[in-house]
Amino acid sequence: MSQQEVRVAGSVRAATAARVTEGGQVAVTRCRIGLVGAGRAAARHASTLARFHDVSIVGVTDCDLAAAARLAADCDATVAPTVGALLALRPDAVFVCVPPFAHGPIEEELLDAGLPIFVETPLGVDREVPDLLARRVASAGVVTAVGHHWRYSAAVRRAGAVLAGRPIRLVTGSWLDSVDTAGWWGRRDRSGGPIVEQVVHLLDLLRALAGEVVEVYAAGDGTPPPGVADADIDGVTAATLRFASGAVATLATTCRFTGRRRAGLEIFADGASVTITEDGCEIRVGDRSEWHAVDAETSYRAADRAFVDAIRRPEARVGVLADYAQAVRTHRLACALTRSAAEGRALRLRTD
Repeated sequence: MSQQEVRVAGSVRAATAARVTEGGQVAVTRCRIGLVGAGRAAARHASTLARFHDVSIVGVTDCDLAAAARLAADCDATVAPTVGALLALRPDAVFVCVPPFAHGPIEEELLDAGLPIFVETPLGVDREVPDLLARRVASAGVVTAVGHHWRYSAAVRRAGAVLAGRPIRLVTGSWLDSVDTAGWWGRRDRSGGPIVEQVVHLLDLLRALAGEVVEVYAAGDGTPPPGVADADIDGVTAATLRFASGAVATLATTCRFTGRRRAGLEIFADGASVTITEDGCEIRVGDRSEWHAVDAETSYRAADRAFVDAIRRPEARVGVLADYAQAVRTHRLACALTRSAAEGRALRLRTD
């Protein structure tokens, strides 16, 4: 079978949402999902997908086969020793949940098979691999999604509606957190650094609500967080950002705490302000104030659901709020901030 035929076959399988039984009733066929990776992110997706009546997880692969076996047992799936073996199980789509340094060959193999992919953040340690994959994705024309779950929050959508049409003047953001327990996290060449690995979610929210950034300047403290072997990342970073609209922003980040203290944004526009954290969203318009809960689990579920719906029904693609093309722009912003801190100079960004 040629590569083009593989793509077509994959598209036909993914688009088939139902079949008619002999009795004339419509029976919903299940969307067959494969998982690459068996860590925390993959387990979260597996737990969510297991609750969907029209989804079956057919296989799990990971370089740690014991971890793959544990996750596969939890979701009644087959352990696949390689990505090729996972493809042999004929999934309709694949979730890629691997460390930043592992991206590239996995997505290329899946795109060669013509499969829709959901890629967990971050997309890579720097720009090289994500930029290459962005071109491959555009050429393949498959459904893609990336795990920027904040975009799926009803509270965030309400905030966006209030800010729409109002000139934004100032944004302040902070991500005050701890070092991840993964052994590779403290190495820039393995994680990309805290801005790429952690703060990228805040940057995506910032872009979604305030628009594109055209200039950044960041400064790091040059001191790794304590107690992290072989770490070469900054423990603290502060940055200023300028938007295409003329708005400006400040960003403060650290991974020196023992747990997450805060992650959120404050946005000040003409006649309105918005404060968003992981717990809630306060919107002020004039003298009026409203508060909306922000529930991460609901947003995670909405992101996975939107991807599955887009696979099953082409018209549902509009429900994917962060596809690969969108996410790579956020990733480039994170990389620009990291590079600015490393080089000690302001950087201009292209918005095309």
